[in-house]
Amino acid sequence: RSVGSGNIGATNVKRALGSKWGYAVFGLDLLKGFVPSLLGTLLIKDQIYGLDPQTQAFLAGLAAVVGHAKSPFLGFKGGKGVSTAMGAGLGAVPLVAISAFTLFLIITAATGFLSLGSIIAIPLAPVIAWFMPGQSKQVVVPLAILGLAVIILHRANIGRLMRGEESKFRFGGGADKKKDEPPS
Repeated sequence: RSVGSGNIGATNVKRALGSKWGYAVFGLDLLKGFVPSLLGTLLIKDQIYGLDPQTQAFLAGLAAVVGHAKSPFLGFKGGKGVSTAMGAGLGAVPLVAISAFTLFLIITAATGFLSLGSIIAIPLAPVIAWFMPGQSKQVVVPLAILGLAVIILHRANIGRLMRGEESKFRFGGGADKKKDEPPS
């Protein structure tokens, strides 16, 4: 927690230790959200407290996102939850998650800012869910809460974006570029 941004997430690990470790952390963080959502999808068959099974499954994954972002083992600090949220979505609302992830990739590739992709794509997930045919509308509320949480957790990034100080992200190997570095 003393390297780079101090964040435990995949982006900081990639920046501090390189692509191999960053993508390994991304995969593990994704699984952290995917496993509880998928188990919920496979095991929950009945409504509970008026919630449909899909929404319950997503809430199981959302609990993993909260645990990642506010870990009691790290003094209620942690990552920003983006990878874990994607895993939660893939396990419970896969078409919504794939649509939001595609939007995330397009924004990140076009701008070079991973944070911008996150703070646009995840808050748009409830809109995607609302308009997706056959998608449970109950899941829109927890998706909206997740979107708001992602924006709140990215407050510092939003400030850096507004000041023109945010670091750019590279999907391939190599270090990420700082704002003032020349292009390669």
